[in-house]
This record gives sequence, structure tokens and C-alpha cells, in this order.
Amino acid sequence: MMSNKSVFWLRCEKKEFERRSALTPTTAKKLIDAGFEIFVEKDEQRIFDDSEFEAVGCKLVENNTWPSAPSDIPIIGLKELPVSSDPLPHTHIQFAHCFKRQGGWSEVLARFYKGKGALYDLEFLNDENGRRVAAFGFHAGFAGAAAGALALAARKQGKELGLLTPYANETAMVEDVKNALGGSGKGVKALVIGALGRCGRGAVDLFRKIGLDEDDIVKWDMAETAKGGPFSEILDVDIFVNCIYLSSEIPHFVTRDTVVAAGKDRRLRVVVDVSCDTTNPYNPIPIYNINTTFDKPTVAVDVGPELPTLDVISIDHLPTLLPREASEQFSSDLLPSLLTFPNRSSERVWTDAAKLFQEKLGEAVQAEGLA
Repeated sequence: MMSNKSVFWLRCEKKEFERRSALTPTTAKKLIDAGFEIFVEKDEQRIFDDSEFEAVGCKLVENNTWPSAPSDIPIIGLKELPVSSDPLPHTHIQFAHCFKRQGGWSEVLARFYKGKGALYDLEFLNDENGRRVAAFGFHAGFAGAAAGALALAARKQGKELGLLTPYANETAMVEDVKNALGGSGKGVKALVIGALGRCGRGAVDLFRKIGLDEDDIVKWDMAETAKGGPFSEILDVDIFVNCIYLSSEIPHFVTRDTVVAAGKDRRLRVVVDVSCDTTNPYNPIPIYNINTTFDKPTVAVDVGPELPTLDVISIDHLPTLLPREASEQFSSDLLPSLLTFPNRSSERVWTDAAKLFQEKLGEAVQAEGLA
């Protein structure tokens, strides 16, 4: 199967409801035009049909067969692999969620150690300015704000938000949210922290599109949070969307105590933690401790029976609510780096990522007692 060509193997996604793809037919064709060979696992779950990949020259292979692919073929995917202790001999390009000591981090890295494989984590592919070359931020913020507005609308009808399903496109999502709110989001007040980043801009964009007044979209970034929380202002809006990139310990934005102390007049009803640092010891929103899912999008904060409800949304793959647009944007941002992958031993974006992997691998080996 292996030739002298540069190769990528696009694996299927095993995470439930995940419909996005690291490569799209558009980007796969550009790679093929540049001389790459692209294998694509058949995948019913993916927003792009197998035939769309086949039409641009990709070679279809059976679902979830990457473990038996030649070990020198790099495997590209998006979300973390299913939990297992099987050694990983391949080079993987994906989001592994294990470099910030998230739950189970050392077990994941131990698999690479045992299999002598390598991991290039998509979250840590940075340009020369230290900015990520590709991120789902905008669509994460956009979809997170939409989910928050839907949760608010459900509570206004005395219900909890039910199953969220991916939308065909952005317009369909905006229309659905407006309808849920009775035609428009006018009168709803929202606060976005991290408003200057990609994710925050996405959240602000959604709020504008569903009809919030500009004055009712409170935009905070580092300047506004510099004084250190908790922030009483968060309690005075309907929806709070957290879009910050957490890299170190910061004062809490909101706590159960501040929520309870606000009493019956508290306006805040929905918190959307797009950043989803749920298991991170520095999580600035310590009012919940589980990731929510598309089939159960909210978790209620225990505020007691006397006080207004408070729901948290902490779905860690929100952009999959807009799978086609999110995949196209992410994949096209990633493409210039993928084109340089054959020179990964000298291209800075890849050498930096490899160095970080080796550093984290060393920490995991120690943590797991493998040395």
C-alpha cells in the first residue's frame, strides 16, 4: 500500500455526535494536487459523504482500520481516540487533550511511549508569533452562544434543553434560535469573556445575528478581567459565555457562593463554558464538574429549591453543531502546515510540536512509572 509519495490516512471519528473532519474533500484535493496520497476511512458519521472524497481522488478504506495501516503512514483525525491501553506505533495528528494534564493524560501518552509512536497535537501547532495555525474557535463560540440562547428559551418555557443536533448551515442555526426565543433575541442580555479572540468573536456574532441590542452584548477581555474575580457583573446578564484560553491559574469568574448570595433577583440563568476546562485544576468556573453532551446539553448547578435555576453548558466539541462550515474553515487553515509535513524534521511548526510532545511524554513516563 505504501509508496514513495507523501501520505495521510484520514481516520473515522469515534466520538458520539462528532460530524466534523480534519480533512475535507476541498483540502484533500489540494493535497492530492501537491502529490500526496490520501486514504480516507469510510464514515457514516462524517458530514462529508465518502463519495465526495472519492470524487477528488482519495482512496477509500474500511471504517476504523487505521490500527492495521503501515506504521509509517501518518494518521490524521480530530478528536481523542477511544480509551484503550493498546500501544500506538503510528504518527498521529489530532487533538489529544493530554498536554495540560487533563483527566487520564498520562495513560494516553503512555500508549505512544509503548508503541514508539508520535503525536502532533493540533492544539499546539503554532505560527512564529505563537498563535495557533488552525483553531475551531470562531465556530465554537458561535455554536456555544446559540446553545446558550436555546437553553434560556427552554427555561423560559419551564423546560430543560433537550437534544442538540447539527445544523445544515449557519442560517438554519440562527433561524432556529430566533424562533425558540419567539422571533428574536431582543431583550436578552449576554456577557462574553474573551471577546477579542476567535471564540469570543464567534459568540458576539451569533448574539448580533439573533437580534440582541449591541448594548446588551457585554464584551470583556483581559483588560476587564485584570482586576480579578469573582465578578458580580456576570450575575446581571441572562447568558454568560466563557471563551478564554486558560494557561495558568486565575481568580474564579463566578462561584457557587456568589451565585447563591445573589439570591432570588439573580438574572444569570445560563453559563456556557466554551473553553471547557472541566477537569483542569485552574477552571475559573468551579460551579460544575462534568462535560455535558449533545443529548444532555446542560447540567444544573445545585443552588437549592428557593432560587432561580442556573444551567451550565460544557460541551467540548460545540463546532460540530456546524460541521461543514467548521471543518472547511479549520482544514483550510491547517492546509499550509500539512503541505510542509514531509519536511517535518526541519519545518518549525512541526519541530516545535515534536519538542513539546517529547517533553510531555517524559512527564507521562515518570507519572506512569515506565522509566
